Amino acid sequence: MKQYLLSIYQPDGGPPPPEILEPVLRALDALNAELDAAGVIVFKDGLLPPETATVVRAKGDDILLTDGPYVEGKEHIGGFWIIKAPDLDAALEWAAKAARAVTLPIEVRPLHSEV
Repeated sequence: MKQYLLSIYQPDGGPPPPEILEPVLRALDALNAELDAAGVIVFKDGLLPPETATVVRAKGDDILLTDGPYVEGKEHIGGFWIIKAPDLDAALEWAAKAARAVTLPIEVRPLHSEV
């Protein structure tokens, strides 16, 4: 089976209020249980906010470290799944379930080693 990265894109800023966040977290827990039960999960996790990132750049022999995200934007990757699926259509079905659960955009990309 091929492997795919499913990334959650979320808006910058703090979390939404509890009346919005709690139903999303319940839906996310249910989706994760379904992914686990289907045996398609390779790895999954959430990410800390983009301001916790450190960017490492090589410039000649020097290494430059910069606080914050690589690109300033209005969205960031908030979490991801790496799943195994027989084809892109199957991965897109899982992404559709994820988009419904978290009510945010999901980007689907095949892993390079799987091409």
